[in-house]
Amino acid sequence: MDLDTARGLLPVDLDNALLVGRVWRKTAAFEGPCVVVVRHGQVLDITASAPTTADLFDQPDPARFARECPGEPVGDVVELMAQQFSSAAPAVKLLAPCDVQAIKACGVTFAVSLIERVIEEQAGGDASRAESVRATIQQSIGADLSRIVPGSDAAMRLKAELQERGLWSQYLEVGIGPDAEVFTKSQPMSSVGCGDEVGLLPASNWNNPEPEVVLAVNARGETVGATLGNDVNLRDIEGRSALLLGKCKDNNASCAIGPFVRLFDAHYTIDAVRSASVSLRIDGEDGFELDGVSHMRAISRDPLDLVAQTYGEHHQYPDGFLLFLGTMFSPVKDRDRPGEGFTHHPGDRVAIATESLGALVNRVGSCTTAPPWTFGTRALFRNLAARGLVME
Repeated sequence: MDLDTARGLLPVDLDNALLVGRVWRKTAAFEGPCVVVVRHGQVLDITASAPTTADLFDQPDPARFARECPGEPVGDVVELMAQQFSSAAPAVKLLAPCDVQAIKACGVTFAVSLIERVIEEQAGGDASRAESVRATIQQSIGADLSRIVPGSDAAMRLKAELQERGLWSQYLEVGIGPDAEVFTKSQPMSSVGCGDEVGLLPASNWNNPEPEVVLAVNARGETVGATLGNDVNLRDIEGRSALLLGKCKDNNASCAIGPFVRLFDAHYTIDAVRSASVSLRIDGEDGFELDGVSHMRAISRDPLDLVAQTYGEHHQYPDGFLLFLGTMFSPVKDRDRPGEGFTHHPGDRVAIATESLGALVNRVGSCTTAPPWTFGTRALFRNLAARGLVME
């Protein structure tokens, strides 16, 4: 990848962006994961001050800490991004910008994705039935669900009406009811980063990427920054039964996050998340192309409300968590056969981007052929202890 293209994977206001990430370094003294910060386009290793990103996010003022703590120069961030897509193994490997945090996700937070989840359910995971079911559902509901405030009196009246007509769905319950869907997307240390391969279960024949904004939340429940994520989705398996959600969502290489967490500061706030537009581009080796965009202003629940439904008196996260906010993108463009919509092919290149966060780019492969996940939380702390960064 040339440097101009690599520059396009980073925030447009890079000089103002305070970015935190993780890389795998191999030096004469050690080999292992390192926490890095990007200041004015330069990557600095700050692991000696913050052994994990969770430690950094838990600082009283994470942005100030990341801006002022000492760091060892690693290199230029544009060159680092370009190396992730070269044919040779990169000298410094970019990792997902989270480590010991829980990986949580919210579903059915946009009206468009709500309708598509109902379609999957009604079609029983059969892609060939999607088009006819879509027409029936849209005609039957007859309401602009994007205008319905979840849990409001209007939402409850619509629920009662749909129940009387036999059209109520578990997806409508979490889409317009008072309680959001919050589930565990992946395990700590299992997410892949920008440039890695994402994996699909070989048994799935109807699937798609889910481009999302992901919030970084510390152990106090404070939202400290944001990044991008791909909540890889298996439509046919979840369509057979919502109880198969875990089988759909939590697999090897099924969760991509990155490239960096952008910390909230004077240049980037939660309001930037609320107003963001997230684009999706898919390029297939068969020549297939697909473009889409999600506007965060169309989300049915405020991002901080979703954080509050995840963290509180009912549930704490002592290591913090990353929270996927949901997507409005469920591709319906036909790829293989008329009426069956979109599904991935091996080798698809998926790019998820927004101006303030950069771009998360991955190739699509299989959960069974992606590199096995072998470096977990115990391995992390053994590695850090061997480097004298934490006590055993």
